[in-house]
Amino acid sequence: MEAAVPAFVAALLTQIGDRSPWLVAILADRYGRPLTIALAALFAHAAGIALAAAAGMLIAPLLTPNAKMLLLALALIFAAMGSLWRLKPPDRLDSWRIGALLTGFLGVFSLALGDTTQFFVLAFSARGSTPWLAGAGALVAVFAVNTAAALSGEMAWRQLPIRAIRILFGLACLAAGLFFGAQALRLA
Repeated sequence: MEAAVPAFVAALLTQIGDRSPWLVAILADRYGRPLTIALAALFAHAAGIALAAAAGMLIAPLLTPNAKMLLLALALIFAAMGSLWRLKPPDRLDSWRIGALLTGFLGVFSLALGDTTQFFVLAFSARGSTPWLAGAGALVAVFAVNTAAALSGEMAWRQLPIRAIRILFGLACLAAGLFFGAQALRLA
């Protein structure tokens, strides 16, 4: 459980301010099938999160405890940079004519590949004794956020104070990343 809860919280806060729920809301409005789009997004994120958890499991034996802490610090700083940067709208995929399920899956998979959530899963998987719990925690959070986005639609999703959430989350990640980085480098 030591990896599931932090991965859940990190993924929840990361995904709220990310572009993939915005795309999910756009696609749910277009196709009128919010649960299909939410499931497609779940499968897309599950594939990327499974890769990150597997990578974390593979590199964990190669890393010292300080290196694992430094990896977490880098994930936090990466999340901070992404959150403090301007969020640009996702491509609306208007030209894609492959149906709700495939458009949702491929669109979200390509948008989310290598995103902050996967970096968090990698870092938590490398630190914990049960890397799949980090993936499971993150996946539950991702599904909750994407389902909320799909059910609310684009107009309601855009009414949320996303910018404020991103700034607060980014500042918290930056502070935590600098703290853990200083500890990993034995500066604190």
